Amino acid sequence: MNKYLCFILFLVLNFGALFVGTYLMNSGPTSEWYILLKKAPWTPPGWVFGFAWSTIMIFFSIFMSLLITRGNTLKFWVLFALQWCLNVSWNWMFFNRHQILFSQIILVGLTCLVGYYLYRSKSYYYSVFIVPYFLWLLVANSLNLYVVSFN
Repeated sequence: MNKYLCFILFLVLNFGALFVGTYLMNSGPTSEWYILLKKAPWTPPGWVFGFAWSTIMIFFSIFMSLLITRGNTLKFWVLFALQWCLNVSWNWMFFNRHQILFSQIILVGLTCLVGYYLYRSKSYYYSVFIVPYFLWLLVANSLNLYVVSFN
């Protein structure tokens, strides 16, 4: 598959995940439940999440288009589908179902999967596009773990 068409496909899929995740989180960060949670002192303002996820999904789309056009396509499509489901399900579990411990488990799984992508990239050039996702997931893990620990 042409890497430019692949990039566009991943943009649609990744931003689709953001859209579905946002839809599934109900009123999310504006809900009374979330407002009353004890959150980590390092929790960024709300607008940072939208900016960060949009940037991450653009970089992740570049990364996946480079990875998929390199080979092992079935394996990476399956891993991508798993990543997509984990990413979307966190929103639903955390904001909609208020399952903060299960949300933490989802985040750990997602972080391990993205860490695997980072490991498998075997290229500094490729890894530049996946490192922001991995680092953001480390921050997300710390935020979620704080909520688990203090609520």
